[in-house]
Amino acid sequence: MPSGQTQAEIPRHGGLLPLRVGTRGSPLALWQTRHFLSIIGVLCPVLRAAQAFEEHVIATSGDQILDRRLADIGGKGLFAKEIHEALLDRRVDFAVHSLKDLETELPPGIVLACTLKREDARDAIILGQGCGAPDPADPYGCLPAGAVIGTASVRRQSQILAARPDLRCAMIRGNVQTRLGRVRGGEFAASLLALAGLKRLGLEAEAAVVIDPEAMVPAAGQGIVGITVRAADEELRELLSAIEDRTAAAVSRAERAFLGALDGSCRTPIGGHARLLPDGSLHLTGLVARPDGSFLLKRSLTGPATDAVRLGAELGDSLRADSPADLFA
Repeated sequence: MPSGQTQAEIPRHGGLLPLRVGTRGSPLALWQTRHFLSIIGVLCPVLRAAQAFEEHVIATSGDQILDRRLADIGGKGLFAKEIHEALLDRRVDFAVHSLKDLETELPPGIVLACTLKREDARDAIILGQGCGAPDPADPYGCLPAGAVIGTASVRRQSQILAARPDLRCAMIRGNVQTRLGRVRGGEFAASLLALAGLKRLGLEAEAAVVIDPEAMVPAAGQGIVGITVRAADEELRELLSAIEDRTAAAVSRAERAFLGALDGSCRTPIGGHARLLPDGSLHLTGLVARPDGSFLLKRSLTGPATDAVRLGAELGDSLRADSPADLFA
């Protein structure tokens, strides 16, 4: 917060505090929202002391429609559509998202104001009944021949089937706890979840195998929390810029530029993962595939972190040029 500014000087909907925070209602979404508010509270103790925030849980289409894949009902933007509407209607002042759930092109009038420090971006395998001993050197070796793997992600499905075409994938939706319960109940031999979500919920022990991001390329933005606001709310944008994590900002710019260059449909398996190297340069790995794993193309690119957007766009263009045209139809 700029020096000398008090809570009463931060406008909200033409008025004063409290500031209203939009979020989904899952345990993970609520954890992320409260984590964000704790960071803001450290930056602005006067806001924390005044209890100057209101949590507004917003039901999204992605949370309500659980019997179909996101790819079949409109894609990952369904986890943000109603939250965007609440921002534009001034029912909330900012919103907290898993960055991987945000479209690469946000609606007019909404901007990504900041990104928080990235949690572990890797995917993890959750093992159920009848699986063998986990071996990090052979992440899929513990899965029995012909096993049914629960996943709603075409990105995960394509990569696991490319490595193990004998396996079968079936849809599993719901929050983290629901998915864990269905694996424990024997509906699936195993499932795959983002390690970040497990760690944030104190469920890291459920991860039997953590997969190297070069072997299972994560979703762009996985493990990063992003905060959106109205583009015209300059005071809030200034406030949020103070908690921007520079590393998360650089890698997310590369990953989202990569997605934007591909412009694949919601049915196109796409993975993108960037990291900063010890010398400060940025290393980006990208992947496109067919859902059945019959085609998979993966490449990497390294360059200055200041060129994150260019690197992402360049890698995306490269993969698009060498992939079947129908992959992006």
